Amino acid sequence: MILASRCGGCGCRMNNIHQPSAINNWLFKTEPHIYSVNDLATSDNKIARWDGIRNYQARNFLRDDTAINDRVFLYHCQCSKPGIYGVARINRAGYADPAQFDSGSAYFDAKARSDLARWYCVDIQLEHALEEPLLLPRIKDDQRLSQLGLFKQPRLSVVPITESESTHLMALILPQHA
Repeated sequence: MILASRCGGCGCRMNNIHQPSAINNWLFKTEPHIYSVNDLATSDNKIARWDGIRNYQARNFLRDDTAINDRVFLYHCQCSKPGIYGVARINRAGYADPAQFDSGSAYFDAKARSDLARWYCVDIQLEHALEEPLLLPRIKDDQRLSQLGLFKQPRLSVVPITESESTHLMALILPQHA
């Protein structure tokens, strides 16, 4: 059995023979009135911290399972047209969310300690802002996406997706990259 652990240098997943493990695929949900793909597109180098996650399962995914270069589908929710609006990559693997220590932040956590973080975040870099989003009705109607984590755990903001789901999503949203 090969056990995955973090590389001391860059934070990538490494197996016990020092070869990078497989790249994971994720769906990150955001409310566009709070932070949208357009906000990411206008940030420095199209890189931003994905922070404010306050669900333990989502936190565990960010802390334990994300790695540099993992693909991220950016999904707008709580809006009139929910769907995938962009594709990004993890630019910096899971690290302590600084907002938990900032008493002026909406994401402040009085129980968080600098020596033992409770919440984690990642940095993502936008690869594609979609001209035409892949909207929820089309995702729901696609039989190949019927098991998507978005439907199994609809309230979770960080959802792992399979390689076959990722490949199919890429074919739908960027046919020239499929």
